[in-house]
Amino acid sequence: MIRELFDKIINREDTRKNLIELKQLLKEENNKRAFLYYAGSELHLLCDLLKEEDAKIRKNAALIMGEIGQDSFLELLMDAYESEEQLFVKSSYLTAISKLDFKKYNTKLKTYLNDLTNKEWPLESRKHVDEEIRILTSMMLELEKPKFHKFVGYDKTMDVVLLTNRNHKDITLKQLEEVNKKEFNAGVIVRSTDLNKILKIRTFTEMLFLIKGMNSLNDKPTSIAETISKSNLLTFLKQVHEGDSPFYFRIELKSKMELDKKSAFTKKIASELERLTKRELINSTSNYEIEIRLIANKDGGYNTLLKLFTLKDTRFSYRKNSIANSIHPVNAALCANLAKAYLEEEAQVLDPFCGVGTMLIERNKLAPANPMYGIDIYGDAIDMARENASLDKTIINYINRDFFDFKHEYLFDEIITNMPNAKGRKDDDDIKKLYHSFFNKIPEILKENGIILLHVKDESMVQKELKNCRFKLEKKWELSKKEETYFYVIRYIG
Repeated sequence: MIRELFDKIINREDTRKNLIELKQLLKEENNKRAFLYYAGSELHLLCDLLKEEDAKIRKNAALIMGEIGQDSFLELLMDAYESEEQLFVKSSYLTAISKLDFKKYNTKLKTYLNDLTNKEWPLESRKHVDEEIRILTSMMLELEKPKFHKFVGYDKTMDVVLLTNRNHKDITLKQLEEVNKKEFNAGVIVRSTDLNKILKIRTFTEMLFLIKGMNSLNDKPTSIAETISKSNLLTFLKQVHEGDSPFYFRIELKSKMELDKKSAFTKKIASELERLTKRELINSTSNYEIEIRLIANKDGGYNTLLKLFTLKDTRFSYRKNSIANSIHPVNAALCANLAKAYLEEEAQVLDPFCGVGTMLIERNKLAPANPMYGIDIYGDAIDMARENASLDKTIINYINRDFFDFKHEYLFDEIITNMPNAKGRKDDDDIKKLYHSFFNKIPEILKENGIILLHVKDESMVQKELKNCRFKLEKKWELSKKEETYFYVIRYIG
């Protein structure tokens, strides 16, 4: 197939159609190697296609040359880019050049980028010019990584959005000292004058910002860009960072729009936003420091929030290691807060399925325990847990052992754990046996009147074991209906 297509292209048989087909095939590495082997010394014949009268032949030939990745094509592609008169073709040359070692043309390409951005282009040309600007910007950032701004606005007045567990927004709300605060469907909104205090709260999943003038937008890309450009966004960014513009951004679109349409939609917004702000805001999909998040609303428009990657979240910096079934530290912190009334300081605490130790560390933040033990059958998990605890400067005794073989010289006051679950298993009999064995093991491990704190995904198995009169349900919370996760406080009566 590769051989036939190349021969037809060289012989100018239905050239445009065959180039398009060859271009698609060359996206697979095996086809690329086969093509290079067959073309051999005739590879240079592709260069002649850059002089064809048909602009779409030039366009597809350039893209194929970029896909092949031969640096010997660089000079020819650069000459073709500079001499090309059709705007819709020029970006294809840049796409090809970007896949080669183009460092020697850095200064020249930077000049072209400045010329393109400083010129006022007619409306009918903007789409193609914007694509050139986008590719050139990406190329420049590849060679010269931008230095990100330093966030310094901790004491500025700002409206902060904290995304939380939707069932338990009150847990975060109660920890906020600020007067101006309220719940909304996905979390909490608070007017802050001391961001450092908020950054100590461990029960929110994400911190975002409301910017005056860009709260609610319609569904037209140009209008969205215009509204954002006229908002308080740039003023806010300059107030809370050292240094001046440009700021590098990406757009995150939360909607049910199809992927290809979503990409075109965000590209149009980004290009227009760059133009309207005179590139004080520069779009980059890989080297960004802020995210403009557009969330589709029921009215057909978008609610808009800002995320700052310049603002470092160090709450869980101890968690260097994790495994597939590890509980997220925010969820562990939420569980600890839900059970706060049942936590005793200086309690003797055990996690029988500790994984990388997240439940023990987050529990200890609220009520320091002494001692703490973590057990796991997987040695790698124990090694990771030890490193995490060391980074947190927390003393936890970790043991690589099957919990059901574990014996201890004294009984514990509390058991806290993220229970293994049956999700995704063909047969959950093993998990049923595990739950039953776990509850049967309790008398050997836990003091009478001791507390069991369980994060579970198998609610029915807990309910079955609670029929045993030795256990009393103190409290149960639904954490996520979608994920079917629950948190239990159970008392061992003895």
